[in-house]
Amino acid sequence: MTSHPGSSDFPTYPAGLRLAGRRVLVVGGGNVAQRRVPTLIAAGADVHLVSPRVTAAIEGLVGSGEVTWSERGFADEDLDQTWYVMAATDDPEVNARVSELAEQQRIFCVRADDADAATAFTPAVGSHDGVTVAVMGASAADRNPRHSARVRDDIVAALREGSVGSRHHRDRTPGVVLVSGGPGDPELISVAGRKALMEADLVVADRLAPRELLAELPSDTEIVDVAKLPRGRSTTQEQINRLIVEAALAGRRVARFKGGDSFVFGRGYEEVLACQEAGVPVSVIPGISSPFAVPAAAGIPVTHRGVNHDLTVVSGHLPPGHPDSLVQWGALARLRGTLVLMMAVDNAPMIAEVLLRGGREAGTPVAVVTEGTMPTERTVLTTLGELARAIADQGVRPPAVIVIGDVVAVAHPDSYPQRLP
Repeated sequence: MTSHPGSSDFPTYPAGLRLAGRRVLVVGGGNVAQRRVPTLIAAGADVHLVSPRVTAAIEGLVGSGEVTWSERGFADEDLDQTWYVMAATDDPEVNARVSELAEQQRIFCVRADDADAATAFTPAVGSHDGVTVAVMGASAADRNPRHSARVRDDIVAALREGSVGSRHHRDRTPGVVLVSGGPGDPELISVAGRKALMEADLVVADRLAPRELLAELPSDTEIVDVAKLPRGRSTTQEQINRLIVEAALAGRRVARFKGGDSFVFGRGYEEVLACQEAGVPVSVIPGISSPFAVPAAAGIPVTHRGVNHDLTVVSGHLPPGHPDSLVQWGALARLRGTLVLMMAVDNAPMIAEVLLRGGREAGTPVAVVTEGTMPTERTVLTTLGELARAIADQGVRPPAVIVIGDVVAVAHPDSYPQRLP
């Protein structure tokens, strides 16, 4: 890499990069990449990742088509046609090689292991209401990631609250806090939940927790990925329980970060019980619950006056007739109100068949909302009799919330004129 004498003594020149549609290369597939890749996706970048291995969360992004993954080590030609590169491997020699080639080709490069040896670095970033705030030290000597993150927090809080707040006092008390992140949009986490993430020494994160928030954490916050991929890699609940308990007993403050609400099909109380049995202090920060928030964000009320007097939320992760299922599907078929199905994409055809056999009308309106509250959200409208075909024809994949009932017709009267009250 070409050396520029005294370059670290000069102030950093701040600039905004417009990466939409432009190739960005990430070398490495570990925790650093897991922090940064979601923000690159959010900026519209064409993200190419090179690494022999990746975390389960990144594998999920690859599976959804948001990242292109080359499952191998770095090659010099990977930099071709690249606008911006992040060297984020655990091998300093590989990072140095990436940085050297980027310098030769005049491509700005971030190095995770040595910011001073690179031509760019990532500031502490936060966003609110269309405004992005980036905080960084003026020079290499002034760089303090935790201080930058705190200043960023104050500015974002001032934007959110309309006033300038004082610096937060971070709680470092050992223990576990269950942080419910809401349905996916990072703006829908509570203020208390965001604060708890910032205070944590260790963040144990699920795949469906709002991933952009991980990029806002101080650089010395450890992130452990416990993603559960459908029909893919999965961390058992027992492993998660043991991880958070052992970390807390070792004197660390742990944030268990989940999507939705921890107590609504989130297995959160199993983690509470594990902490209580081990004598570990545990607290809970509730979140916006996906079975209500996702339909609402898609413009569908789950209740409406004169249309329904009951609302039932059901887990569809097990099909009807499964020996471990606790759902009385026949009884549900006789209800007249709204039925909201969670984790039910794979079993939806069998569920629809049982509901129809039990007396629910084939013309009952159905909405399938995928990637709710996210930029990729979409709604598939169909009927109970056509649900299986619609899921297959539209290529519906999890995560999705399925709403069954005439409330769907209330939201989409043109699609169901015969169902209007």
